Amino acid sequence: MEDRVSISISEGVADVRLVRADKMNALDQAMFEALVAATDRLSKDKSVRAVVLSGDGRAFCAGLDMGRFAAMKEKGGNGIPGGENRDLTKRTHGQANFPQQAVWGWRQLPVPVIAAIQGVAFGGGFQLALGADMRFLTPDARMSIMEIKWGLVPDMAGTPILASLVRDDILRDLTYTGRIFSAQEAMSYGLATRICDDPRASALEVAREIAGKSPDAIRAAKRLLNNLSVDPGPALLAESVEQQKLIGSANQTEAVRSNLEKRAANYAD
Repeated sequence: MEDRVSISISEGVADVRLVRADKMNALDQAMFEALVAATDRLSKDKSVRAVVLSGDGRAFCAGLDMGRFAAMKEKGGNGIPGGENRDLTKRTHGQANFPQQAVWGWRQLPVPVIAAIQGVAFGGGFQLALGADMRFLTPDARMSIMEIKWGLVPDMAGTPILASLVRDDILRDLTYTGRIFSAQEAMSYGLATRICDDPRASALEVAREIAGKSPDAIRAAKRLLNNLSVDPGPALLAESVEQQKLIGSANQTEAVRSNLEKRAANYAD
């Protein structure tokens, strides 16, 4: 775990860092496992009153590791975290499957989570940021629901969270096009909480402020706010069903091949 995610706890604040800076904190199998393990550990630690989630280096998280996409290049290779034949519809963590838990686990933590984002948060990295209660961005940060580029759909708990944050037509625009958008756009869409020069420092400051409040009231507030959302179960399962059908299909494989080969795609009707 320590070679992907580090955790230090001081005065009630858990400082959680993705530490795969050489790969822009991309999501490989070890990173998925470390993220799930981190939320499991923090959920059991009664001393934690707030969490800051950030990434080392020049990016928060660039999304799925390119090695996963290389595995998809050959028809039948799926690149699914956890094994080639993983059934995405199987619920392994309550209402979520294993990849979804890497994001949904942060939403489930009983205390507030602040994501500090610099560089990029693309695809799965963007969904990871959505798991936080708040998102602090640098002015030059960029985001994207990038799954469509690879012939896929968001399947890491992003859709039920996005539905509570973003206007329907904006969500469809970002999902259908996969376009990269700025921190300023993220703010206008409701996806950024603050834009600041040093989001990690600002997030730690806010986390310390939260940690100074009554822990009972903070945990109660998170329970109440989480309960404002509609039941995420059907959306989480729908993500998995749709993604399961897409992975390894002819057009999804062609999407990956064309991107890796830097050519126009030739999709079947």
